[in-house]
Amino acid sequence: MNHLNDSLPTPDPSDSAAQLAAALAPAAAAGHFDELRGASVADAPGAATASTTPKSIANKPDITSAWAQFFDQLGPEGFQDLDRRMQSLQRQVRDNGITYNVYADADGPQRPWSVDLFPLILSQGDWAHIERGVLQRARLLNRVMADVYGPQELLRKGLLPSALVQGHLGYLRAMHGVQPVGGTHLHIAAFDMARDAQGDWWVVTQRTQAPSGLGYLLENRLLISRLFPEAFSQMHVQRLAATYRALLDGLRQMSPAGADARIVLLTPGPYNETYFEHAYLARYLGLTLVEGNDLTVRDARLYLKTLHGLQPVHGILKRLDDEFLDPLELRSDSRLGVPGLLQAIRAGNVLVANAPGSAFLESSALLGFMPALSRHLLGEELALPSLPTWWCGERSAMQAVLPQLAHSVIRPTWPMAQRVPVLGGALSAQDLAQWSARIEAQGDEYTVQAHLPLSQMPTWRSEAAEGAGQGGSPIAPRSVMLRVFAVCDGPGSWRVLPGGLARLAQGDSGITSMQRGGSSADVWVQTDGPVDTTTLLAHNQAAPAVVHRSRQVTSRAAENLFWLGRYTERTENVTRLARITLQCLNGEDQTSQPLLTWLSAMGVSQGLVLPTVPAAGQARRVFERSLIAGLTQPAQVTSVGYNLRGILGAASAVRDRLSQEHWNLIVRAEAEFFAPRTGAEDDGDYSPLDALRQLEGLSGHTAAMTGQQTDRMTRDDGWRLLSIGRHLERLGFLASALESGLQTGAVHDEGGFEAMVALFDSTITFHAQYQQRRDMPALLDLLVIDRDNPRSLAWVAQTLRGRIAKIEATAGTPCESAATGIPEASDLSLVALCAQDAEGRHATLEEYLGRCVRGVMGLSDVLATRYFTHSADALRHSVGA
Repeated sequence: MNHLNDSLPTPDPSDSAAQLAAALAPAAAAGHFDELRGASVADAPGAATASTTPKSIANKPDITSAWAQFFDQLGPEGFQDLDRRMQSLQRQVRDNGITYNVYADADGPQRPWSVDLFPLILSQGDWAHIERGVLQRARLLNRVMADVYGPQELLRKGLLPSALVQGHLGYLRAMHGVQPVGGTHLHIAAFDMARDAQGDWWVVTQRTQAPSGLGYLLENRLLISRLFPEAFSQMHVQRLAATYRALLDGLRQMSPAGADARIVLLTPGPYNETYFEHAYLARYLGLTLVEGNDLTVRDARLYLKTLHGLQPVHGILKRLDDEFLDPLELRSDSRLGVPGLLQAIRAGNVLVANAPGSAFLESSALLGFMPALSRHLLGEELALPSLPTWWCGERSAMQAVLPQLAHSVIRPTWPMAQRVPVLGGALSAQDLAQWSARIEAQGDEYTVQAHLPLSQMPTWRSEAAEGAGQGGSPIAPRSVMLRVFAVCDGPGSWRVLPGGLARLAQGDSGITSMQRGGSSADVWVQTDGPVDTTTLLAHNQAAPAVVHRSRQVTSRAAENLFWLGRYTERTENVTRLARITLQCLNGEDQTSQPLLTWLSAMGVSQGLVLPTVPAAGQARRVFERSLIAGLTQPAQVTSVGYNLRGILGAASAVRDRLSQEHWNLIVRAEAEFFAPRTGAEDDGDYSPLDALRQLEGLSGHTAAMTGQQTDRMTRDDGWRLLSIGRHLERLGFLASALESGLQTGAVHDEGGFEAMVALFDSTITFHAQYQQRRDMPALLDLLVIDRDNPRSLAWVAQTLRGRIAKIEATAGTPCESAATGIPEASDLSLVALCAQDAEGRHATLEEYLGRCVRGVMGLSDVLATRYFTHSADALRHSVGA
């Protein structure tokens, strides 16, 4: 039975969903603004306390008209359907792979993105006030930054303390006097805001380096609007696409190349906490997602390393903090940035959004100086006030605020990883005294800010969280902070994204940090006028044809796709080899010395066992146990587990190019393979039967991966590199296996013959075509010459040469083909391959197999030099002029 029924008051048939919501929802905590009712608890006559369980609808205060309209649009099932919608929401988050990396999470670096079912609803009047204030602050911050990196009039007049600016690690002296391309320093600014108990908005913090949230709020909008389509449509909620288009158009307009500019999104990489957002935003805006090593500076110009060579880059939308941008001039211990990037910026050859050096604007201490700065630079009072803030580097401010510590928040002035805001109200008298002494000794390092109890919005507590809601109610109020974004849509012009990212505190903590367990909510801004229907499709919707533009493949993405293919094939190969080995060691052929010798040699060469382990023919059980023990020991043996981890690593670097099903399959395969085994004993050993089951499960996963890579990916040059990686590994593995089979005599043994056919994954085909034959002509015809068998050496070599030729044609490679070392299969003769010399050796066959192995070994180096590192081209250029 649904727990909702236990907490519902007995409704009157005439009660609306809005009235039921008013009855169900506890009021906000005392001293907090209640978003649902549009008033603070103290201002709402007859309001119940947060712990009260309502008994009737009549004694509840009314909720706002916007929230009433939202609840009245729930449909005939009303509140009874909200648990189902919550489950659907959580399933969509999982299926879409929306993650947020939490560094302090003991269970791992990733967790699903947390989003609440209800949106935060803002009226047109509320939004007009916010919009006006945010636009003013964006103009003001841009003016401040222009002055600090230009004439520095504000510092000379004492409107900004020099110590607060030039003492900040984010102040970049290398950028002083540099006029940014397009004349605008800030292209994106984010403001964290909160309501006080009277419903007035205050700015709490501002973010300018690389503000996060633009991608997550898009996902929130898609998820929530689809769960409440009627309410979203009927409530005239403003859309978001026009602002993103304006940002993109503005970047192109102000870049050196204008409308033809190549803009990229620079990310620190897949280990950043908001990497999902980076990949999502790049796809949404149609930008190339790049890491630092995708870019290079030559003659003070920025280039993207692609399969087609170096392509000029005219603009960067960065999601990387400034200190990591250029290891030559900033942090030399980091490899995240681009050597020489600041030089290209100073030369005016690349636009960077935001311009490097804005980190000092994020200091909480700056908020205390904003009113005077606004009057001086804009001639205006701030439309949105900052939360009262005192920088303790000024003695008068420190002396004024120390007596108020118990009612304030202590924040670090400078960005320091080990320091987090401290709530004075949670400190004991002894702790307060220690903090006072610390501030008096090092005042410039601390900023004190007034404590603001955040407004609270209703959130839905699903059946899975029964009892978690206050007073047993399925609706619980939670403190909320609103992040609003201003984006530049042209020189000196900004617009505000009509919505934002609402961050919710966990429980009663009042802390809305996502790193500390907070959640998020969509933000609906209502309008009395028409809803903007702009999309990111082409402006001319009536155009009869779409001009096809091939997707740019960066060298880093190409290299990771190449290795994704190689690791997938390697995993499939060694898994099949391990299965065949365990089956033979426990089957009828366990006494065949040629077979055991061949399996031992293959096991060592492929990393399944260490070279020091006795061969299977000498100590069969020792060999077997060593093989089993090494399956999931990737740090010790380059075995199955090693290659499986390689798939995950390569896939994570190109996750934006993989389908969600493909990514989920890789994650699931890795998790299941390394999961604790039920058959394991205390010493970690387990039976061959358990190992075979484990390998069979992995074989199914790798077969599915192959299907995803074959049928679910666009056939561009990146896919061709992936395919080349697969076929390169397949050719080398199968050729070396057959070569080893000849040298050990396994192919002339009945058990070895069958094992060889099985290793080529051709058992069914062989028996269908050749019935009971067990001779070399039949074996070589199918495994070497057959052009219809995708596991034959001739088919693999031909396909590999064809893929390479296609890439060289599209890239315009002028030099000798990389496929030169891969032997042609057209001249192969079955008679010549089967011929034996006086010593009984198949000289022609062995020579062909050796050429295959040597050709594969050289091909990887040629591809890396030509398409991944561009090392030959680098010799002809310098980093700067």
